[in-house]
Amino acid sequence: MSRLDSTPLVKVDRRNFLKTTSVGASGLILGFYVSCSKSVPEPPRDPKYFFKPNVYLNINDLGEVIIVAHRSEMGTGIRTSLPTVLADELEADWSRVKLKQAPGDEDTYGNQNTDGSFSIRMFYLPMRRAGAAARMMLEQAAANQWGVDVSECQASNHQVIHKSSDKRLDFGELVQAAAELEVPRDEDIRLKASKDFKLIGKNTSIYDLPEIVNGKAIFGLDTTMPGAKVAVVARCPVAGGKVASYKADKAKEVPGVVEVFELESPGFPTEFHPLGGVVVVADHTWAAIKGREALEITWDDGVNANYDTKSYLAKLSREARGNGNVRRDEGNIKSALASSSEVLQATYRIPHLSHSTMEPPNALADFKQGKCRVWAPTQNPQWAKTSVAEALELDPKDVEINVTLLGGGFGRKSKPDFVIEAALISRHIGGPAKVIWTREDDIQHDYFHACSIQHVKVGLSEENKVTAYNHHSVFPSIGGTSSNEATEPATFELGLGLIDFPYDIPAICMESHEARAQTRIGWLRSVCNIQHAFAIGSMLDEVAYARSVDPVENLLELLGPDREIRFDEKIEEFFNYNEPIDEFPASTARMRGVIETVARQSGWGKELPEGQGMGICSHRSFLTYVACVVKVQVDGNKISIPELHYAVDCGVVVNEDRVKSQFEGGAVYALSGALKSEISFKEGKTVESNFNNYQLARMPDAPGKIYVHLVPSDEKPTGVGEPPVPPVAPALCNAIFAATGKRIRELPIKLA
Repeated sequence: MSRLDSTPLVKVDRRNFLKTTSVGASGLILGFYVSCSKSVPEPPRDPKYFFKPNVYLNINDLGEVIIVAHRSEMGTGIRTSLPTVLADELEADWSRVKLKQAPGDEDTYGNQNTDGSFSIRMFYLPMRRAGAAARMMLEQAAANQWGVDVSECQASNHQVIHKSSDKRLDFGELVQAAAELEVPRDEDIRLKASKDFKLIGKNTSIYDLPEIVNGKAIFGLDTTMPGAKVAVVARCPVAGGKVASYKADKAKEVPGVVEVFELESPGFPTEFHPLGGVVVVADHTWAAIKGREALEITWDDGVNANYDTKSYLAKLSREARGNGNVRRDEGNIKSALASSSEVLQATYRIPHLSHSTMEPPNALADFKQGKCRVWAPTQNPQWAKTSVAEALELDPKDVEINVTLLGGGFGRKSKPDFVIEAALISRHIGGPAKVIWTREDDIQHDYFHACSIQHVKVGLSEENKVTAYNHHSVFPSIGGTSSNEATEPATFELGLGLIDFPYDIPAICMESHEARAQTRIGWLRSVCNIQHAFAIGSMLDEVAYARSVDPVENLLELLGPDREIRFDEKIEEFFNYNEPIDEFPASTARMRGVIETVARQSGWGKELPEGQGMGICSHRSFLTYVACVVKVQVDGNKISIPELHYAVDCGVVVNEDRVKSQFEGGAVYALSGALKSEISFKEGKTVESNFNNYQLARMPDAPGKIYVHLVPSDEKPTGVGEPPVPPVAPALCNAIFAATGKRIRELPIKLA
């Protein structure tokens, strides 16, 4: 069995459970361990060694099922979907399931980073096994009480039923007896057949929905405590810059301002430290903001003072046409291109992008007597915990991270900088402090998605076959945020949609080039798949028209025969989203399946009125296969999207409603980058500052209808948070070409 199939299960005594989780409990308590690593520790045989689970299930005497949710909830429904899996195998009544949010604690809960679309694929089978084990223990307890064989007993809807007599016992009546039983051995655990699922694959409203709707849900910005002060920070407008001098006299005159002080700058690269600057602390938010406006600051802009994205991208574009660092090489690309009867070339440009979560970064910290408590909307509570401990020179056990609901994340809130800010400010003022980022702070000081140049050459033979594919990818690496040595993309970044190119072409060569980071770069929803899918999806459409082949038929032909591709044999240290390729192989059959499904469901090939067109793009990211068809109407310079279709193969669908919601929201998120959004720099500073000039897709930009066609599958579940984004922009641009004959190779789209 793999680490995904087998997970140690142990009973946990009440005292240890309370000590570990701070949750009072009675009845049956099971703990199990799930790891991001390739190995899973076995429960110790010697009872003097305590095996430390990181996920917990408790069924108490009242029959309540309590699950400690250790993932961050940001609208994805993840802390609903995972407990749903467990509850289904347990045969629990969902209305009697309660969730407790876990604090950030790696020793107790393992990896809690809710990033990278890996929560479902990592925890699906372990959650099922835990639920099944508890169900079997309850069935055995009932069998013992009735004096019958356990095969005569079956759990259903929070009860165990004796099949022949219809006698019934509620879970709450059985938990004490069940707690005395041994946990079933790994090999004896019986999982349900998929036909018997009652919750998995169905629509289950998110656990937090009622409180979100009635306004009682607690997000980061909602948290406060008695005596807490509010702080905002004036940060250097250039990444890595610092304060040269400042005057705070006028700021201190603002009613409500209580203190002004300087926070040290880390220089550049910034790593994931706070940017530093001048802190204004006040009794309330308005006073803090007005106090900041009254500051007189002279900045030392530092090494990035001349950063200009227009000249930077022009330089990258020139370099992309030269020889790069070969990262995947098959066949003889030079010979194949030289012998081609026609060579297509195109350069694609992607700008910097901002995460722009609806809830900007914020955190509340209370430093007291050598300990620090924090409340924050963080995607990565462990990183926040260790970072705060390091900044305050504390033992991590003296830092407590409490995870609130997140008003959007997209990768921004996995970074710890804003949490560290709150902790440092709290220590400085000697009391609780709430740091708040305004929208301007958020947009101007983000960890931006990397701007990018993608230059592609494709060779066609006299027989009209594609014989060569040469792709040059140039963008500043995420590693450049931490190290000046990271001047080219890492292998894992190129594994996000480039070197895992699945098409069957005789000569393939993927190259990277140097591009030094001159601002903070971070992962944004689907990361490098954005630029790679845009270039590949657009170029393959150009290839189709050059060959006079229907774009769908072109994709299916280029996929070649159905096969599983061993990219780990082609590329050293191949990423595969941190999963063994044996368990999650790259399957051209599954890619073919989504292409054929979306073509069929969208009515591909039908006659369209003048000014309308349809475009397609398919892409595998985060181990999920997606094909997207966009139908567009172009009237002059005005673009409207009557329909957008997805076909999705994400393995077993846990919560259909959440999967479809992720794709519906992901479509609009992707359209922001395609139609509206761009971060540009001049003299080291972001030109954009708020939604007036960093625009997002609005209602008129959204598709009239979004269809999400889920491909039935028994494969292991994969991610759905990030895969909606990559194929949308290229499918849209391909649709515009079909409607107008105009090729779009630069985002955001400009028809004029």
